[in-house]
Amino acid sequence: MAGNSQRRGRRVTPKAGASKGSGGKNRDSLAGRGRTLPADERPWHKAYSGTEKLPQRTAWKQEKERRAAAEEGRAPKIGQPGTKDTTWGKGGKAAVKAAPRGGRPAAARGGPRVAPGRKFTPPREAPELIVGRNPVVESLRANVPATALYTAQGVDIDERINEIVRTAADRGIAILEVSRAELDRMTGGVLHQGVGLQVPPFAYQPFEDMLAAAVEQPAPLLVALDGVTDPRNLGAVLRSAAAFGAQGVFVPERRAAGITATAWRTSAGAAARVPVAQVTNLTRSLKACQAAGFMVVGLDADGETDLYDLEAAVGPLVVVVGSEGRGLSRLVGETCDLTVSIPMVSEVESLNASVAAAVTLAEVARRRAAGD
Repeated sequence: MAGNSQRRGRRVTPKAGASKGSGGKNRDSLAGRGRTLPADERPWHKAYSGTEKLPQRTAWKQEKERRAAAEEGRAPKIGQPGTKDTTWGKGGKAAVKAAPRGGRPAAARGGPRVAPGRKFTPPREAPELIVGRNPVVESLRANVPATALYTAQGVDIDERINEIVRTAADRGIAILEVSRAELDRMTGGVLHQGVGLQVPPFAYQPFEDMLAAAVEQPAPLLVALDGVTDPRNLGAVLRSAAAFGAQGVFVPERRAAGITATAWRTSAGAAARVPVAQVTNLTRSLKACQAAGFMVVGLDADGETDLYDLEAAVGPLVVVVGSEGRGLSRLVGETCDLTVSIPMVSEVESLNASVAAAVTLAEVARRRAAGD
């Protein structure tokens, strides 16, 4: 109609929306969401081959496919439950949500499994949770401090759930039943199997107090971690430190793992028995130890001293463990009084950081026991 182009509030863009391009309908709504699980990782798919409990309906689907394949004389198109590790990491037993302020989730291979269409962006104010039936059971057995237990409404009851609820009740932990959608929101979409254990923020000890307390011991022994970023390694080192009589462990505040739910569980409760300090500058802290009379020893595959020849093990000692990849940093290596290598008979390049720490602490404890 003449004059329409001059009217107030006229449309200046086409009525039809812009083309979404390839990707299908609702492509924009998928932006930022977790990866789509392959068929063999979907508990509700007949191709499921995971290690978690097989849902009853999935078992029925697989049995139906077996019968159909037998009638048609072909191989059944189903999964093999229990043959594929559907937990995060290379050797992990569960999905654990990392601390909101601790950065990305601690996963060795792409992070925890995330259900299709769920975001892995937990709310910033959300509490730190250990999720999954096996991890929660293990954490409760290890007496990991906990403030609340969350269970999803309508969760399938099995022996693990019964043990979880019974143990939490015996320890006086608050048990809260929430909707599955709410638990999804709290965990950021991680497959939680209907249960989550809330752990409190870890209370670090001031480094000066830890150092002063160690000096008063007849055989002072401290452990320092130089850039260890895997909380499972940190938890394992804490466990070894508790086993072999170390009075404390200190770690850098930045670019290093802190005490998260993963570290709590890996330490098997040792994090509650061994003081842990965060320091702003690791090199400066090592120099403070030297000023207090400690010998600082760094673990290095090319170390100048054989571990079995470490005579300084019987005196005040700080064992410095390098990061998983690069080992000791340059400044830390230069600060150490000496570097120590662990003799190995095979051609393995190096040991895992936590394993190297355990071997070294065991040798220090052996030497000290022999000297008594």
